[in-house]
Amino acid sequence: MTETKTDKPALLSGGNPQTPKGYGDGPVQAYIAAMPDWKRDIGLRLDALIEQTVPGVHKAVKWNTPFYGIRDDDWFVAFHCFTKYVKVTFFRGTSLDPVPPGKSKQAEVRYLDIFEDRPFDEAQFINWIKQASQLPGEKL
Repeated sequence: MTETKTDKPALLSGGNPQTPKGYGDGPVQAYIAAMPDWKRDIGLRLDALIEQTVPGVHKAVKWNTPFYGIRDDDWFVAFHCFTKYVKVTFFRGTSLDPVPPGKSKQAEVRYLDIFEDRPFDEAQFINWIKQASQLPGEKL
């Protein structure tokens, strides 16, 4: 009898799923399905809110992170799992009003950290997504 290998992706340090890179909804859904615990629900919600706010949004997984943009390789937002939170990256965050709270070493980038036990302001997130999708994207 041979052992069968599970198809469940490994979690990298910090709890981020290690999933194949690729363009389109499929790789993003595979990443979200591999998100651990309560973070999966956050990933599903973020993905749904972005899709509802920006119809026809382009998606990709690069560097074990889902990216969203108006065109492929022109991204306005991404998110990533960490041990205790999900970090949302706004690539032109300093141009948003109000500016998202998390500062970055990169001049224009701002972050929103979502924790399991803290409220998530969906209305503010949608507002930021609307604004971010209208700005020039980051080429990655």
